[in-house]
Amino acid sequence: MAKPRKPKNDDAKPENSGALVRHQKLCLSIDIDRRRIYGHTELEIAVPEIGIVGLHAENLGIGSVLVDGEVAEFEYYPHQYHEESEKGLSAVLTPSSAADAAASAYITALERELVPNLLINCCKGFKNGSEQQPVTENGFHSSTEAKQQNARVIRIDYWVEKAETGIHFKDNVLHTDNQIRRARCWFPCIDDSSQRCCYDMEFTVAQNLVAVSNGNLQYQVLSKDDPPRKTYVYSLNVPVAAQWISLAVAPFEILPDHQFNLISHICLSANMPKLRNTMEFFHSAFSCYKDYLSVDFPFESYKQVFIEPEMAVSSVSLGASMSIFSSQALFDEKVIDQTIDTRIKLAYALARQWFGVYITPEAPNDEWLLDGLAGFLTDYFIKKNLGNNEARYRRYKANCAVCKADYSGATALSLSASCKDLYGTQCIGLIGKIRSWKAVAIIQMLEKQMGPESFRNILQTIVSRAQDSTRTSRSLSTKEFRHLANKVGNLERPFLKEFFPRWVGSCGCPVLRMGFSYNKRKNMVELAVLRGCTASPDSGASVLNINADSENRESDIGWPGMMSIRIYELDGMYDHPILPMAGDIWQLLEIQCHSKLAARRFQKPKKGSKPDGSDDNGDVMPALDMRSSSESPLLWMRADPEMEYLAEIHFNQPLQMWINQLEKDKDVIAQAQAVATLEALPQLSFSVVNALNSFLTDSKAFWRLRIEAAFALANTASEETDWAGLVHLVKFYKSRRFDANIGLPKPNDFHDFPEYFVLEAIPHAVAMVRAADKKSPREAVEFILQLLKYNDNNGNTYSDVFWLAALVQSVGELEFGQQSVLFLTSLLKRIDRLLQFDRLMPSHNGILTVSCIRTLTQIALKLSEFIPLDRVIELIRPFRDFKTIWQVRIEASRALLDLEFHCKGIDAALSLFIKYLEEEPSFRGQVKLGVHAMRLCQISGGSDSNDNIKSEVLVSLLLLLDGRIGFNNVFLRHHLFCIIQILAGRSPTLCGVPRETRTLLMGDAETSIEQKNIISSLVPEMKLPDLPSDNLNHPEPPSNTLHPLETPPDIPNPSHEVLANPQASKEADTVSSGHERKMPSIKIRVKQSAATSRTEDADNQTVEKSQGRQHETDHGASSSVSVDAPQRNFAEVVSISNQNLEEVNSCHDHGSRMTASIGSAKPASDGDEIGKELQCTADSSKVSGLQSDVPLSSSFIQDNNIDADAQKFASLQTLSVGRSGLEGGSLGLTDSSLHEKEKKKKKKKGKEKKRKREDHKERRDDPEYLERKRLKKEKKQKEKEMAKLLSKETNSSSVEPTTKGEPRMKLAPAQLNPNEPSASDVVTKRVANERRGSDSLTKRVDVKPEASEGTSAAPKIRIKIKNRTLNKS
Repeated sequence: MAKPRKPKNDDAKPENSGALVRHQKLCLSIDIDRRRIYGHTELEIAVPEIGIVGLHAENLGIGSVLVDGEVAEFEYYPHQYHEESEKGLSAVLTPSSAADAAASAYITALERELVPNLLINCCKGFKNGSEQQPVTENGFHSSTEAKQQNARVIRIDYWVEKAETGIHFKDNVLHTDNQIRRARCWFPCIDDSSQRCCYDMEFTVAQNLVAVSNGNLQYQVLSKDDPPRKTYVYSLNVPVAAQWISLAVAPFEILPDHQFNLISHICLSANMPKLRNTMEFFHSAFSCYKDYLSVDFPFESYKQVFIEPEMAVSSVSLGASMSIFSSQALFDEKVIDQTIDTRIKLAYALARQWFGVYITPEAPNDEWLLDGLAGFLTDYFIKKNLGNNEARYRRYKANCAVCKADYSGATALSLSASCKDLYGTQCIGLIGKIRSWKAVAIIQMLEKQMGPESFRNILQTIVSRAQDSTRTSRSLSTKEFRHLANKVGNLERPFLKEFFPRWVGSCGCPVLRMGFSYNKRKNMVELAVLRGCTASPDSGASVLNINADSENRESDIGWPGMMSIRIYELDGMYDHPILPMAGDIWQLLEIQCHSKLAARRFQKPKKGSKPDGSDDNGDVMPALDMRSSSESPLLWMRADPEMEYLAEIHFNQPLQMWINQLEKDKDVIAQAQAVATLEALPQLSFSVVNALNSFLTDSKAFWRLRIEAAFALANTASEETDWAGLVHLVKFYKSRRFDANIGLPKPNDFHDFPEYFVLEAIPHAVAMVRAADKKSPREAVEFILQLLKYNDNNGNTYSDVFWLAALVQSVGELEFGQQSVLFLTSLLKRIDRLLQFDRLMPSHNGILTVSCIRTLTQIALKLSEFIPLDRVIELIRPFRDFKTIWQVRIEASRALLDLEFHCKGIDAALSLFIKYLEEEPSFRGQVKLGVHAMRLCQISGGSDSNDNIKSEVLVSLLLLLDGRIGFNNVFLRHHLFCIIQILAGRSPTLCGVPRETRTLLMGDAETSIEQKNIISSLVPEMKLPDLPSDNLNHPEPPSNTLHPLETPPDIPNPSHEVLANPQASKEADTVSSGHERKMPSIKIRVKQSAATSRTEDADNQTVEKSQGRQHETDHGASSSVSVDAPQRNFAEVVSISNQNLEEVNSCHDHGSRMTASIGSAKPASDGDEIGKELQCTADSSKVSGLQSDVPLSSSFIQDNNIDADAQKFASLQTLSVGRSGLEGGSLGLTDSSLHEKEKKKKKKKGKEKKRKREDHKERRDDPEYLERKRLKKEKKQKEKEMAKLLSKETNSSSVEPTTKGEPRMKLAPAQLNPNEPSASDVVTKRVANERRGSDSLTKRVDVKPEASEGTSAAPKIRIKIKNRTLNKS
């Protein structure tokens, strides 16, 4: 691995080729009062052969450089800002040109940061005879190699000129942050993640201050100066990158952990009571990780430092053996709502010490692995400390978010182009969260595949190897983890070979749409599945980077493994892992039921008794009315119940089955799916309302899902249901919180935490209720006003600040009508009273004031016609005073931006945003404003509304991006870039941004990109191979090119076919014209059970209708239909009719007959709209004959005497015949391809015979076996003689003999309907019928038209008859 990675490092740092830091010492003196930092650093470096060492340094003043004690020459190139380059941006007039300029400036700045800017000449005294030794995989040398290296000690005396980024002053506090590539801003180093070394650090501060840094505190030295100063000496013996070096200096107080001596909690004195309360749990997280990994903490100590929120750049700043948090995470014993989030945040930071800081990624492509392992370890803590329901619910919601956002290459985790071109920005913002959640989901999928214990052994192996003192490498790569998954996790290599490229190296998640029917006669569930992908086909193809010779497959290449279907029947629960995640996108599965319903369907249950044997299992067997139908044993069904796949699943089952799932299934994911489905029903019923209300009032249910049920009830409340949802919500709240005697709320009592969270959400749910006029009912407004008016927290041991904040926010959700607007004055008075109260006695983190500002803004925006917004702006503006706390100031700025956007548009809002950004002193506040401005740009819509943005605003954004503010705040700079991209209608990511924009102007760049990508854009659509010249006889003119098929968003885009070279693929049946645009096709594959196969007497039946499609052989009893996209002005579809099916309706519509409706596709055509719904009735034994207007389909079967069984089977297929634009083109099966296929079949048959002979060697001496074998041989000879006679007789009626006695009968041309497809279409039907006699007849019918000039010639039908003997033993 070292050799392939070495050129990459050389490309990134050409001036620093081969330089290696072995050890670094940092000595700094810090003067808080004067804001001065000065000192020196000593680096022990292995100097490369060129004798020049390149370091990174920014915002530093370099005094002198010594190499081995002697003065050395150096050159320093500090960063130059482009704040005065407005003249060069005069050409920026539109958002599109601004986006090009932003991409160029951003990429240039990121690439410039990779290049060292402090060059030191170490040539003096250079040993010419020394040679550079090879570097090990992790960038370290062994001790023997180190002696041979040309080691130099470089001392740099420097001072920090501007403590603006990387290190910050605030009052009497100094702290660092771990922004990307900002360690160079407070000490010279090689600021690269691949350079890791040990550190010795000395920090001299005032006597009353405490310096906290990485590693173990060795000792403290008190100087004799006046006033005296104190020096803290730290030693970090674990090699780490420079970005993990941290420092915090302040008058801290230290709280040692009462369980582990190596843990220290540090904060300012004002926050010490909150720190004591918050850290009571931390020893459980520490011991949880230690027990799971079975090793000690990798560092000698661990320190958690809490600083003021306004000082922190982010909520957490990681360092080696040290983490710096915002004190906003701390809370006292009276606060309830913040407990869960704070514990998870602290647990995640601790997990990152193991995976990310101590064990590092080998390459940028491996960062996802460490992030995923840290998230997995955090989920393990959540499961142990907060409960399994909390862990599963959080993972389910995170997976849903990933499926919604995983549609582009930016979310591909281990794609070399993605990680290299994003320069580390992939971890910023929403995309960073999505990537992190996706990484955890993939790790959990692997854990499900190999089992919990095997996966735990893998993590223990990784950590134990890292702590091995004989190993210098502590990095982890995806390849190594894959190897451990094979060796330790016992996962097969073929599975891993397909798993990692598909999940890790690609984007997109599977989207499954499922419907089912119950076949009572067979006692089977017939499940129809359509598989799609969240990513578009072009992005998926570009990300996967599959070889061209391996692309002879569907466009949706699928995912490895089998998904499990869980069926809850009367007799119990059964898992069926039968759904393949690869192969055909259409699947029809048959699942055998285990219940004995068929034997009892005529029995009338007695009164008071439980029918259908429900006494055997009372947990999953309710009464008769709980079933979806009296003729069905099914209670409910689930797909992927254990979350083994990161998939978006849309399951279609009857209403009663969803209610059963909500009430009877104890899994929180099943309950969440049921609540979401019942809430989204188009037609509501009282059964849904009652089920949701029962779940809400069930105190044993998980509290988060009870909250979801409350919001679902609010959504169901309407005049049609007599406001049943609203009545249930109010009734539930009053039963818990009201005094029945006086009809008023009781004093608050929050001892029951789950009940507290549920009741806290009820007012918000009530505020979401809407009448027919989209206004809130009068009862809802009165209810919330009553709660605000009579809130009483006397006698309650817990704070009601979050409770009041939720009440105030529910006021903002109300929609006031003519009747309810009368209460607005009273509500505003209550809000003003709370504002005044919070000003006198500030609430926790100002949460109450923040809620009041947010609510006032929402009311002003909704009633802007009646309320003058100027008065609202004057009311909110004082909260932007910098004396207010950080959270209140930022919320006030957001509110003013919203009001400005609503009144004057996005241009004025961005101008105000730029003003606030320049005034905001805190980095975190700047980032919050940037995120809010980006959301406003997304709300503003497309480029039509954004074209009105003034060029001055665009230029100001570009200056911020490329100026000092953008350089100091890495997160803000990225959001500024995203804002400009969104204004231009582009994706807010660096992924896919062409690198030509660095040097080209806007027009030149777009032209170059278009020319560069023109072939790649055509390849996914047409996929033209290198066909031989004889196959290119009939090129299609451009004027006849078909319009692309438009598919609705709920159906994945059908794949375009791949033309195959006959020389490259021996299985090719047909060869189409070389320049013919392939039409998209929808493939349905119906897999039959053994019972269905016996009923139909069909061995292998395939219906093919395609152009240039390679032949697919279906092993076993299966059928396949390939439906081409119809040509414009042509819409003929073979319909399926079946009135005799006995099925359970799996749709929500009412009717006696059920079909599993999958979706509809509407191809675009000139004048015709084709909208056909594919319905899989899935009963292959009771389907009537084809009823169609297409002469080809009906007459084809009848005229050629295909038996009734074949007609039954063909009636399952939905065939849409397309038409090509070619004239005179011919398609057909060549004799050579037929011979090759016959050879392959015979070769395969011979192998099977050979295997059978080897298996039955012991039977050769059996006389009965020999006698049967002799009779079979005689029977075959007789059949061959009959075949020869038949071939002689057919020679007189235009018979073309083929090899080995196979007769080929060529019939007279059959005239087709002129409205039918032209001569370029091929319909091939194979029917293999098992006769009751001793032979089996296989008929092959080809419609092979003859080429003609200018007219559509009548195609000839050719039937091939092959006699095959079936031996009955």
